[in-house]
Amino acid sequence: MTDATGSAEPGETPTLSDLLERYATIRDTLQGLEVERDELAGLIKAALLAGEHAETELYRATLKTSRRVEYPLERFRETFGDAAALEVASIDRKKAEALAKAGDLDGERLKDLAVVREVQALVLQPKTI
Repeated sequence: MTDATGSAEPGETPTLSDLLERYATIRDTLQGLEVERDELAGLIKAALLAGEHAETELYRATLKTSRRVEYPLERFRETFGDAAALEVASIDRKKAEALAKAGDLDGERLKDLAVVREVQALVLQPKTI
C-alpha cells in the first residue's frame, strides 16, 4: 500500500503499479508546471521588451538575445539555382557556408542573402553575484 505521496509504507516494497502511479503523477505535475512556466515567461518577456524592469529579492529578470543566420529558400534558389538549393535542402547554414568556402557558391552573394533572426530568452540572474 502507498501513502499520500505514492511512497510505499515503511518496510514495504512498492509494487510496479505503485511506481507507475507515482511516475504518472509526477509527470502530469511537471507538464502542468512547464505550461505555466512558459506562459509566465511569455508575459515577463513581453513586459521586459516593453521596457519594464522585474526583480525579486533573489533574482533579476533580463533578456538574453541570441541570433541565428538563415537563408530564405526562395531567394537562395533564385540566386544559386535549383541544384544548389537541393544540395543544402533546408538551407542549412553550415552546409551553405561550407559550399561557399569550397568555392561552389559565391561567398559574397551568400552573405547578402543571410537573414539574422533574434530570439529572446528569459534569464534569471542571481542578485548575490
